[in-house]
Amino acid sequence: MSVTKAEGTGPARLDAALLTVVGVMVLGGMMSYLDATIVNVGISTLGGEFHATLSTIEWVTTGYLLAVALAIPVAGWATVRFGAKKMWLLGLTLFLAGSALCAVAWNAESLIAFRVLQGLGGGMVDPIMMTVVATAAGPERMGRVMGLISVPITLGPVVGPIVGGLLLENLSWEWMFLVNIPFALAAIVLAIRVLPADPPRGSEPVPLDALGVALLSPGFAALVYALSQAGAHGFGSATVIIGLVLGLALFVGYTVHALRTSKTPLLDVRLFSSKGFSASVATMFLLGGGLFSLLFLLPLYYQQVRGHSVLESGLLLAPLGLGTLIGMPVAGNLADKIGAKRLVPVGALLIGAGALVFTQSDADSSQVALTVAQLAAGFGMGLVGAPTMGSVYRTVPGEAVAGATGAVFILNQIGASLGIAVVALLLQGGGAHTAPTADSFANAFWWPVAAAVVVLVAGLLLPGKPQPAPEAAAAEPVADHA
Repeated sequence: MSVTKAEGTGPARLDAALLTVVGVMVLGGMMSYLDATIVNVGISTLGGEFHATLSTIEWVTTGYLLAVALAIPVAGWATVRFGAKKMWLLGLTLFLAGSALCAVAWNAESLIAFRVLQGLGGGMVDPIMMTVVATAAGPERMGRVMGLISVPITLGPVVGPIVGGLLLENLSWEWMFLVNIPFALAAIVLAIRVLPADPPRGSEPVPLDALGVALLSPGFAALVYALSQAGAHGFGSATVIIGLVLGLALFVGYTVHALRTSKTPLLDVRLFSSKGFSASVATMFLLGGGLFSLLFLLPLYYQQVRGHSVLESGLLLAPLGLGTLIGMPVAGNLADKIGAKRLVPVGALLIGAGALVFTQSDADSSQVALTVAQLAAGFGMGLVGAPTMGSVYRTVPGEAVAGATGAVFILNQIGASLGIAVVALLLQGGGAHTAPTADSFANAFWWPVAAAVVVLVAGLLLPGKPQPAPEAAAAEPVADHA
């Protein structure tokens, strides 16, 4: 897709062809983020429907997360080897099949198995979406395009609880999965019609880094599983310790392998030698921890401290989503003009200030103040997310885009799992069998505040104002500007 400039000067414009590709990708990418949080809202309902214990029905969520963890590292290689369009359609098809099968599940075990299938599709969809759009946009349009494509990543988890609450209040549990089917079908049809055909592959296909897969995918899954259990059982639990040790050992093993192999590694760890790339990925790790800890805390806070229903608590999350929806495109446009280094620290301040309001809140706090705090935090997330994603792709060469995407999603997911685990433990300050108090929630909200402070520092290391690249070199990396 070529870079088009208005009258030969100024930044490259977002032409209709690129916006069409972005729209098709957003439609497909939004599903997995929506579905994850819709199902989370309905866990108790599913447990009652299938007469399953909480420890069993939780695998509906855990199994999905582990499948995503297995799929993400391989998605980058598969995109290069088989083509983005083919793999995008495969991911959507798996997600569609998994959704349909979940709706006809006959017991908890079958539902868990179908959720794993759904997770494999979802794990492929998200990184392929980013890779395709980043490649089509080129460096000069990266910030604005990331402002658009990042909307489902941040807005999906916010809208999910609202949609889930509405579905469970008015329809049967099957609709938590059936709602995906028309969107998945539309995304498949549009992808077939709109996405350009995959270019011919070279005579020598990229071989699969089998040892890398055997180390990285299980290592990622082990860490995600350990962190998902840490929220309930603590970091001192034997299961959590074994999972963390195993995951870290496999990660170390993969790093040694990736540095020594003469073949193309599954994920090139040498990318982290770039200060800009490392700062960008670290920021996405911390944003995952801050965003998902807020999404975990806020509904519980509104239900247990403020006494709202599940649906009401979901609707009260709307200001966070609205702030993000406004902030993402604004930040994406500004990132192409002034760079991430100026935007991300401001966004971090807004996130921290918004979360700080909740550290001082209780059952009698003004809802207006809480709404404004959520709007500020949401707008701050927009200022952080889109420019940071743009920086990731500005700091790597074109051929490394797929691997860089895998690194971002892996660390973002680990950050999210870590953030939820930490705040879940903080809520249990009074004991695992004691309902969290307003003071427990106030203490837990300090975690996103702390994450925002670290994001502010990391933001100062991000690239500055991007310089226009010659059209002939549009696919080349843009140098960092301190």
